[in-house]
Amino acid sequence: MTPEEQARVKIDGLLQRAGWAVQDAAVDLHGSAEVAVREFSLKSGHAAAYLLFANRNAVGVIEAKPDGFTLTGVEVQSERYGAGLPDNLPVRQLPLPFLYESTGSETQFTNRLDTEPRSRSVFSFHTPQTLAEWIGVSGTPNAEAGRDYLAAHNVRRKLTAMPPLNASGLWPVQERAIRNLEESLASGRPRALVQMATRSGKTFMACNQVYRLVKHAGARRVLFLVDHSNLSRQTLREFQGFTTPDEGRKFIELYNVQLLQSGRIDPVSRVCIATIQRVYSIVKGEELDREREDLPGFDGPALQREPAPVEYNPDVPIETFDVIITDECHRSIYNLWRQVLEYFDGFLIGLTATPSKQTIGFFRQNLVMEYTHEQAVADGVNVDFDTYRIRTQITERGSTVDAGYYVDRRDRQTKKVRWEQLDEDLVYAPSQLDREVVAEDQIRTVIQTFRDKLFTEMFPDRKDVPKTIIFAKDDSQADDIVRVVRQVFAKGNDFCRKITYRTTGARPEDLLTAFRNSYNPRIVVTVDMIATSTDIKPVEVVFFMRNVRSRSFFEQMKGRGARTISETDYNAVPPDARNKDRFVIVDAVGVTEAPLSDSNSLERRRTVSFDKLLEIGSMGDRDPEALSSLASRLARLDLKLTPRDRETIETASDGASLKALVASLVSATDPDAAIVAAQRTTVQDEPPGSTVAEARRRLLDEAAMPFAANPNLRQRLVDVHRSYEQTIDTVSADSVLEAGFSEDQDNGVVQSFWQFIKENRDEITALQALYGRPYRRRLGYADIKALADALVSPPRSWTTERPWEAYRRLVESKVRGSGQRTLADIVSVVRYAIGGADELVPFPDGVRERFQGWMAMQETAGRSFTEEQIRWLEAIRDHIAASVSMEMGDFQLPPFSQQGGHGRAHQLFGEELAGLLEEMNTALVG
Repeated sequence: MTPEEQARVKIDGLLQRAGWAVQDAAVDLHGSAEVAVREFSLKSGHAAAYLLFANRNAVGVIEAKPDGFTLTGVEVQSERYGAGLPDNLPVRQLPLPFLYESTGSETQFTNRLDTEPRSRSVFSFHTPQTLAEWIGVSGTPNAEAGRDYLAAHNVRRKLTAMPPLNASGLWPVQERAIRNLEESLASGRPRALVQMATRSGKTFMACNQVYRLVKHAGARRVLFLVDHSNLSRQTLREFQGFTTPDEGRKFIELYNVQLLQSGRIDPVSRVCIATIQRVYSIVKGEELDREREDLPGFDGPALQREPAPVEYNPDVPIETFDVIITDECHRSIYNLWRQVLEYFDGFLIGLTATPSKQTIGFFRQNLVMEYTHEQAVADGVNVDFDTYRIRTQITERGSTVDAGYYVDRRDRQTKKVRWEQLDEDLVYAPSQLDREVVAEDQIRTVIQTFRDKLFTEMFPDRKDVPKTIIFAKDDSQADDIVRVVRQVFAKGNDFCRKITYRTTGARPEDLLTAFRNSYNPRIVVTVDMIATSTDIKPVEVVFFMRNVRSRSFFEQMKGRGARTISETDYNAVPPDARNKDRFVIVDAVGVTEAPLSDSNSLERRRTVSFDKLLEIGSMGDRDPEALSSLASRLARLDLKLTPRDRETIETASDGASLKALVASLVSATDPDAAIVAAQRTTVQDEPPGSTVAEARRRLLDEAAMPFAANPNLRQRLVDVHRSYEQTIDTVSADSVLEAGFSEDQDNGVVQSFWQFIKENRDEITALQALYGRPYRRRLGYADIKALADALVSPPRSWTTERPWEAYRRLVESKVRGSGQRTLADIVSVVRYAIGGADELVPFPDGVRERFQGWMAMQETAGRSFTEEQIRWLEAIRDHIAASVSMEMGDFQLPPFSQQGGHGRAHQLFGEELAGLLEEMNTALVG
């Protein structure tokens, strides 16, 4: 068959699975009302590849092209065909409203009923019933009524005319998020990202947004995706408790909300809540292992099995969801699970407290809302944090056990212990701790130090252990930590509990409820179950005994301590404290010293007293770090104020609230604020540096002026502060000192490389693929060759080795090998630069590591191969390592052609060959 004939076969299959009866040129609307007619003759004498009839009315056309054809160049042809129908055809509207261009592998769709018709990529074709409903050919009596119908049933059209927002009950940040989101939706942008700091009400904002989408925009169904099953129940409770702002009724009284726990989507559900694993299983038509659903979906284990590619499921049409909201969207939705998101023809809305560069890239740079931790602290939504660092000899340097000593050998699975005398020295590095080697005294020393410093330096004058979360490396280490904590603090089981996905005997939800509301447990040890979104407001210590490489994951874990809590609720849990005005990060592994976190403490001058900070502002010094620290201290103070103190401060400040003064300081110390102010002054996107500096001085002066010009306010603040707070001697976190040469030059190379990626991401095919191309369209060798050619062109004239070596010198611990062995290494360095990989590893090395993991999973699944099959699989692996992908035609190339080529491959693997090749391409490229 010709390439176009092959495309027609694939298109026929897609149409049939979507419910269309495919016919040749002679139209027969009696046998079926839902027909796709091939090669339909038009007035012009040309033939449309397919003419679509829904409920016996012509509604749309499909223009078919072979694989690799640029579909946007075919749009004019589709539009002309949609307007050139012969007379006397049953048709509701001309030109036809629904236009498709397709190769069978890629399909794009234009709905001319939209306010601004714009083509968009879709996974497959819509069902005929949906198109009939959209155009109103399901019994609408006349054309006039049809026009009214179209206005009432087009979600995208209605998004452009949403009624005013009722902001009652919303915080300003939530109101702003909804307004910005609806502006993005009205403009037809398919993806939007909302960044709101932990505890700033993302879910409540989303409930309000969903209500408006369902009621006013006519959204038939909204999918709310969460990270794991525990959060799905928490989100369900949010919707169950949500009262609509206009009618004053519960959301669930008006609309059905379904927690997806089986393979069936209730047709009357307007909101579905699920994990992404659950939705994947529904689309695949498979049962879901409940234990697998309880693993985090967005930041799960790196070696978890790659999900098989999604195919069209007639029971789950692509139009099932009008809007998909991903809560706390992180790395894996762009690798393992992105195909689930791209299956549905709906708007994608991401909610996160910690967007990475790859997150922003996936949402096509459409960050509609940005509300940082620092802003949330200023607004009293979050509390600020201090970092307390614990270092031990073994943690930093490992240890050596001399030959002749006895050691315990413990089976990781059964926990059975045996003694063994060492016949040679046991030397282990810090990276082996708690995985290969458990140094009991190391865990004990860390916990003892925490106990000894808890009431002397971290929380002086406290008697009750603050609610503490300890993050362990794995379930085995968690067991060890629980045992040591109970011994060191001389407490019983209720004092310290383990809460992980493997906890048995009690439901994790019940343990979390006790941790949240009861006196005990005081300390909880977990791996990652409480790392994202779980709301435990009384937590005051976030204790890291595991390292974290993902910046977004670290921010999520850190955020467990940032939540504010009312004084009444707080006193019920730690009765010896009045309120929560901060939390402490206890770092026993150096996680805070790694270049991970984007949010920083406002506290920059920890050793400067509160009185001195106020004095610095009054003397004309506009040091940003001093003013930032002043904002942190005032934000803490604001959380403690009694109504009387609040009133006296506002009187002294001529009516300004302390929260407003803090917000002004935070805004003024934000480097971006000066740039924005200078842009407004000069009406230039890149204002001169002198203008930016002047704007910065002006903002800092305006923020400091209420304190500088008002000695009564300063004195009142000092008096109130002394009545609430004692001087605390805390230990500052050490800075990392690292030797290196030409660091400025290396930073320049890295910055220039990132700028190159940013500027060319929409023009270079390989960058489009690495950022946001649909899951089913893989990178090819030609794509990376074009990227390499662009990189080597003036003015850069770089090889892959240049940015690779710059990264090596700046972050040596995250770089392995060199980047010049194969052309495919450029994929590794780009993926690392955009935040898609935690380490920079030569592409062939990564392929070989993923191949080992893939083979191990085959063995676990009971799938075995002969020695000859393994040799062929290894040859396929090596081809992918060199060329990024492996296609059927590559079997005619060496070394395959020398061993029998495609014919021998088919003899060895049979009908599984195509699926096996697809699976290896997906699993090994990563």
